[in-house]
Amino acid sequence: QVQLVESGGGSVQAGGSLRLSCAPSRSIYMGYCMAWFRQAPGKEREEVASIDGYGSTTSTDSVKGRFTISKDNEKKTMALQMNSLQLEDTAMYYCAAIGTPWCNGKFASWGQGTQVTVSS
Repeated sequence: QVQLVESGGGSVQAGGSLRLSCAPSRSIYMGYCMAWFRQAPGKEREEVASIDGYGSTTSTDSVKGRFTISKDNEKKTMALQMNSLQLEDTAMYYCAAIGTPWCNGKFASWGQGTQVTVSS
């Protein structure tokens, strides 16, 4: 079991940037698959981006070219750099992890979430 602690959410105007961070309580998870999900009011939760234990990344089409997922092994954190934020990016963002290096399983560990609000 691992605890995931998110930080970095907040309010920003459209076109602005935010950086989310996720710190796992067990550093071994830095070698595992980790991801960011988001859920807006009235909508289903969606996977935003993932990074596996080898550094390979995926992202949903709506954020390609704007969001970047990465790991910092020195700081033992996973981050989501969000640029050119749009109103539709407003949501609660969650860090999640699978206990294996590959991102083809069920995300068993979840953070508490951090709110991102984009205004016009």
